[in-house]
Amino acid sequence: MGFSAKTDYGLVALMELAAAYPSGTLVQSGEICRRHGIPERYLEQLLTDLRKVGLLTSIRGPRGGFQLARDPDCITVADVVNVLEGSRNSERQGDLGDATFLVLTALEQKLEQARETLLASTSLAQLLRERDALRQPQPMFYI
Repeated sequence: MGFSAKTDYGLVALMELAAAYPSGTLVQSGEICRRHGIPERYLEQLLTDLRKVGLLTSIRGPRGGFQLARDPDCITVADVVNVLEGSRNSERQGDLGDATFLVLTALEQKLEQARETLLASTSLAQLLRERDALRQPQPMFYI
């Protein structure tokens, strides 16, 4: 149960903005698209949605771009998922009072609760640190 492409793209863009946050640099959507192969019109729509809810600020024009509205430590993955994916209600048919459906519903609720806990406890800054750790060259051992 991973993220949708929409959320993946949004999180990639936000990690780029989190990296630029300490310097206050504006990042253009086209730059993010070139680095990561994301369709530009699609990313612009995502960034607009994130701006509308107050996670981003933007400046228009040739020297404009986007930046985080808050510190990356204060923006959680849950914040982003809630904006980009919305609620996760599925409509089922059948006898929902049946014991088999009740067991599956209880399992699904536990899974969703664990997912929400993990996403709410993971910040953009943490994702950025993990990304940077993966980018570090691995030591070579010679025998």
